Amino acid sequence: MVAHAEAPRGSLQHYFPGGKDQLIAEAVAWAGGYAARRVARVAAKLEDPTPGKLFAAMAAQWRDEFTATGFDAGCPLVATVADAAATSESLRDAVGKAFEGWQRPLAETLEQFGVPSARSASLAVLMLSTLEGAIVLARAHQDVAPLDTVVEELRPLLDGAVDRRRRRASTVD
Repeated sequence: MVAHAEAPRGSLQHYFPGGKDQLIAEAVAWAGGYAARRVARVAAKLEDPTPGKLFAAMAAQWRDEFTATGFDAGCPLVATVADAAATSESLRDAVGKAFEGWQRPLAETLEQFGVPSARSASLAVLMLSTLEGAIVLARAHQDVAPLDTVVEELRPLLDGAVDRRRRRASTVD
């Protein structure tokens, strides 16, 4: 990495005195923030937004990426947990915070779509867990079918969580 950047070897230690774990933790924090901001961008593009449409759009981003570029890329949060979390408490904490930072705006968006706050956090966990699992399966099978399956199965449950009275009230405001 240092050679690719044509930087002096001491640069890594200068900018990342905590070494490789600090570098990875900062990359994970960036990835979690990116995913959180992506929720807002995806939600803003939805016509007649619903939780199911939001989940479908989140899965479609991965479907499109796998279809266009292959199955090499995956979620850096999952990769970090799989590779380093068992041996590094600081990386495990960093990934946990990144997932929380992604989950929070997702839950808030669900509330904006009419999901009661009592359910929004748990549905955000369900959405992220399901999406991440489908990404892993898609990569393992080199097939986007797991993404399509989870959207088809989860969409009715997500849309069924909307309190129609609350949704109507929020769209009238």
